[in-house]
Amino acid sequence: MEIKIKAGKEAAYAEFIKVNSNNPYSMGVVRYMKKWAELMESKIADGAKVVDIADATSHEADTEGITGFMYGCAVRAPSEFWEYGEELRKWHNKEYNYDGDGVVNPAILTVG
Repeated sequence: MEIKIKAGKEAAYAEFIKVNSNNPYSMGVVRYMKKWAELMESKIADGAKVVDIADATSHEADTEGITGFMYGCAVRAPSEFWEYGEELRKWHNKEYNYDGDGVVNPAILTVG
């Protein structure tokens, strides 16, 4: 199954796949991102909203043990080219109490 790409963003998606297919770590991001998006799209087709399914499907998609950095990449990249990417980005950022531009990097830890 191929995920739904925003019109006009097919080249950006193809470039993401090409660049991230060169080593096992980055390919893990691609596999996770695709699996996560596919799981969400399946539930969206049944009427679900990204905000209601993103967390559960993120865990379901993680069959390889992704890192925090990999997770952040799997949110950032699709926010640019995936049909539901903006909804995912907003949900993700809200989990970190941020509602601005960009994507919060969950791999950064601040100790106070």
